[in-house]
Amino acid sequence: MLVAEERYSWYQVPADVKNLLKLAADNWDNTAIAEKYINEALAKSPENIDVLVTAYRFFFYKNKFPQALEAAKKVIDIVKETEKLPDDWQELKPILMNRQNEQLIRLYLSAYAGYGFILARLGQLEPAKEIAARVKEIDVKKEFGASVVFDILTRPPEDEDED
Repeated sequence: MLVAEERYSWYQVPADVKNLLKLAADNWDNTAIAEKYINEALAKSPENIDVLVTAYRFFFYKNKFPQALEAAKKVIDIVKETEKLPDDWQELKPILMNRQNEQLIRLYLSAYAGYGFILARLGQLEPAKEIAARVKEIDVKKEFGASVVFDILTRPPEDEDED
């Protein structure tokens, strides 16, 4: 059996935070306890990308969309600051297109697409469509799921009177 240090070796976090994430995973079926550990990990490493991505996934799969949205936004903001990305979409788009194979840019696109998906789940359809359309323009390989989300959000309503 692998100890937590070996099982989660890719996490670049202190051992105590790694242990909290392991405890959250071990208690997946008890959402309240698992969430307590996730929140403790976030409190100890609020700017750590690995912790934020783990928190995003946890909250997303537990249908806690406001918390998942917050984690995705933090990832977006951290990558934007680290990579000195512009706020304006017209300036940002070519950078993302040219650098989309870089790890942090891929993380940015993934978090941004996820952010849009969560907005859709929360009923905020217009901003969700805008984000999905943006990511779809860049994502020619359809790796980030934005095309599917965009197609669902822009599909014309089916005529319910048809038999």
